[in-house]
Amino acid sequence: MAQRPIDLHYWPTPNGIKITIMLEECGLPYEVRPVNIAKGEQFRPEFLAISPNNRMPAIVDPDGPGGQPISVFESGAILQYLGRKTGKFYPADERGRVEAEQWLFWQMGGLGPMAGQAHHFRQYAPEKVPYAVDRYTKECNRLYGVMNRRLADREYLAGAYSIADMASFPWVRPHQNQGQDLAEFPNLNAWFRRMASRPAVAKAVLVGADLRKNYDLANDKEAQKVMFGQTARK
Repeated sequence: MAQRPIDLHYWPTPNGIKITIMLEECGLPYEVRPVNIAKGEQFRPEFLAISPNNRMPAIVDPDGPGGQPISVFESGAILQYLGRKTGKFYPADERGRVEAEQWLFWQMGGLGPMAGQAHHFRQYAPEKVPYAVDRYTKECNRLYGVMNRRLADREYLAGAYSIADMASFPWVRPHQNQGQDLAEFPNLNAWFRRMASRPAVAKAVLVGADLRKNYDLANDKEAQKVMFGQTARK
C-alpha cells in the first residue's frame, strides 16, 4: 500500500528547513500546511493540539506506529522519528547513533538558540543593545569554530551524513545575518558547500519560498508584536 503523505506544519525558517531536508532526502511524500508565524497562526487551538509549545515545525504522520496517526513537534524529535521510521541518516548501531545524537543536541541546545539570539539583536530588536549584539555574535563565532575543528578530518559532523548535518545547515545558511564570515572557517565552508550541492538539500531550501514574498519581519512592527515578547498569559 502506498504511503500516505505526511502533513508538515511549516514556515520557511531554519527549523522548518531541517524537516524539508530530511523529507526530501528520504523521499517521503509530504504536504505543506503553512503556519504563518507573523500572523499568529501558531497560537491557533488546532495547531496547539499538535505543537503545545506554539512553535513550528510539527508533523502528523497518518502512517505512524501500529498504522495509527502520530503527531510530533520539536524539530530534533521529528528528525529522530523520521530517521527511525525510514532507517536512513540516523545510525542503528549505538556508537554511530551517539555520534549523530550528540551533534544533533549540540545544534538544538547551542547553535540554534545562539544564532537565533544573534539574529534577534542584530536585526529585530527595536533598539540596538551593544552588549547583546557583541555577546551573541561572539558566541556564534565560537560555535562556528567548534564545527570547523570537528570537520577538519571528516566530511560530515558524525562522520557519515546524518540528521546532525540536516539540523545544522539551515542555521549556517544565514551566517551573514549572524555577523559571520565563512572564509574564516575553511573546513566549515567546505562542508557548507558540500551540503548545499546535495540535490535534496537544494530542493528543500526552496520549499515555501513563495510564503516569504511579503514577509519582512525586520520592518513589520505588527509581526514583531505577535512573535516577540509572548508570556504565559498571552
